[in-house]
Amino acid sequence: MEYNFRANLIARLIPPPGHLPTSLALQIMRGAFRRVPRMLARIGNHRTDPLVSTDANQSMTLAGLNLIQQALSIYDDDLRLVLCNARFREMFDLPPQITTPGAGFDAAVRWLVEHGEYGPLADPEAAIAERVEQARTFQPHYIERRRANGRMISVEGAPLPAGGWVTVYTDITEIKAQEALLRARSEELHAELLTRAEQLTAANRQLQATNAALAEAKRELTAMEARTRQTTEMMPAHIAHLGPDRRYTFSNRRLSTIMPGRPSNIVGLHIADVLGTQAYRAVQTYLEGALQGRASTFEFTDQASSRRIRVALNPDHDAGCYILSTDVTHETQTRTALQQTRRRALAAQVTSGMAHDFSNLLTIILGMQARLATVDLPGNAGDLVAATLGAARRGGDLLNRIADMTSGPDHRPAATEMAGFLDNLATLATAALPETIRLEIRDDTDDARLMLDRGMLQDSLLNLVLNARDSCAGSGVISIRAAPVKDTWLEITVTDTGSGFSETALNKALDPFFSTKGGEGSGLGLAMVYNATKLAGGRVRLANLPDGGARVTLRLPWRTAPCPLDPGLVLLVEDSADLRRSIRDMLRDAGHAVIEATSVDEATSLAAEVPGITLILSDISLEGADTGIDLLNRLPSSAPPCYLMTSLRSDHPLFIAATARTPVLRKPFGAAQLAGFLRGEAAP
Repeated sequence: MEYNFRANLIARLIPPPGHLPTSLALQIMRGAFRRVPRMLARIGNHRTDPLVSTDANQSMTLAGLNLIQQALSIYDDDLRLVLCNARFREMFDLPPQITTPGAGFDAAVRWLVEHGEYGPLADPEAAIAERVEQARTFQPHYIERRRANGRMISVEGAPLPAGGWVTVYTDITEIKAQEALLRARSEELHAELLTRAEQLTAANRQLQATNAALAEAKRELTAMEARTRQTTEMMPAHIAHLGPDRRYTFSNRRLSTIMPGRPSNIVGLHIADVLGTQAYRAVQTYLEGALQGRASTFEFTDQASSRRIRVALNPDHDAGCYILSTDVTHETQTRTALQQTRRRALAAQVTSGMAHDFSNLLTIILGMQARLATVDLPGNAGDLVAATLGAARRGGDLLNRIADMTSGPDHRPAATEMAGFLDNLATLATAALPETIRLEIRDDTDDARLMLDRGMLQDSLLNLVLNARDSCAGSGVISIRAAPVKDTWLEITVTDTGSGFSETALNKALDPFFSTKGGEGSGLGLAMVYNATKLAGGRVRLANLPDGGARVTLRLPWRTAPCPLDPGLVLLVEDSADLRRSIRDMLRDAGHAVIEATSVDEATSLAAEVPGITLILSDISLEGADTGIDLLNRLPSSAPPCYLMTSLRSDHPLFIAATARTPVLRKPFGAAQLAGFLRGEAAP
């Protein structure tokens, strides 16, 4: 008896082929059924083989779907039918107009409601509206329900990546009957165990739906991370995250462009190893503060690359800190030039009144001494008059030099061939040196063509050569060397074999009126060199050589001069109609074709749409709020050269900012001055 019962139980648990499976096998079949919507979702996202036509693909797909035992429908995000199989029409007895591609979802719901699919409803219209609204906010789901005809079906839906959804309907009436039969005939199975098994099956269904949603969220998160990294890579700054152990956990690989010589791939490396000793010491104090929760922004000079770097540190309260580094070398050069111009303007205001009165006094003294010189004076009175005249004239020369220092000539850079410039300097300097002092000039710029104020630089170097001559006391060697520094600076070093600077001179030699020559020196030579260098955005350093002698180092911004322009198409940007007409005629007389604009917006549009533009010539002050500086900022890197012109005074901030970026032509000018400007000669 017991044997027969066990045999019958095993026969029911493992039925012969063609019979419905038991609960364990049923779970396997349901898993297969549940994979159908996701397989179709992947099919909907699959790209069609270009060698097979779309109609052929659709026909083969539909033929295959008609062979499965499940009913299937696919609607797009506009609630229009995309595809359904024959089983879908048969299961719900749907008419052709509802199962034709393009039919609305609301029509199908209305048909089912009106034909009693959901049983008697108190408010059919409300039931229809509720199901349509649920479809508009479609969510992955799996449900089992009993139809009005008494049969049980399972309904599982999954969204498609391109929009819309696919739904599979499976008739599980026989499966439910088998479950009921198994439950009724399995008296030895504990009812609680069976209930738990069914609950576990339902939980597995929900878990599979949740896993599908998580996989889609992971895909979207991965795409978002890729877009974020691409954005950080395009920014002209170094963005990084540092862990509490001072090792990089993230970097956009832009460090090598901000601080040349450093590696690009630095994730996992210690910041001290990446930056080097000097740069790490410059940021160490601020870094310690950021790791302790204090944000800061500071600047330092990277000696390895000669770049001025601005760094912003923001603490990450979970671990470490965020770093934003930008190269502000050109900004610093412009700021230095602006500060020097402001100092010069202030000095001019202070000294202008005194200089006017002093000039009047010198004029009176010179006039009276001239009259005395015509009188027959006794003894050595004539010699005293001549000495007084010499002193007064020297005071006049000193007054002129003060005027040059406080409000002297503008900084006017022009295209300068370094080889020719240094050859000319050698000719002028040699004439001022005795034969016992040798002048050596070395050019390591590789015949560079740079934007420099030739006059100011020549005066500065001649002044340094004369000071070196006096320091050599009759014999020695004076050396001048010009070389690039990281393509950022032009460094000109003047050294001599003389006595060198005293400790006081090293601290005060650049101050006006400081002199070590007693009554023979005015104390303005090195001050004029300092003023001219600062006006160009550079700097001056004084030092003594280890073996004796002095060294003066000038650093000027390295700005490559544009090549002279051949006749071509010029975009002229000027808001004054009369002035635009006059400049246009000058350009045409020089052989250029001209198109015109009055504002930055119009100019950028023409620069992007008109091919073949070889030069953009723009005023700084234009129509609207934007200036010529804004035009420079908005032009792409592939745009042709853009030169500026202006009538602003030389100490105006816009004029100073413009000269730091591009050649500037001063108004008013004529055709000859414009032609020389376009050839790279000094601006008038």
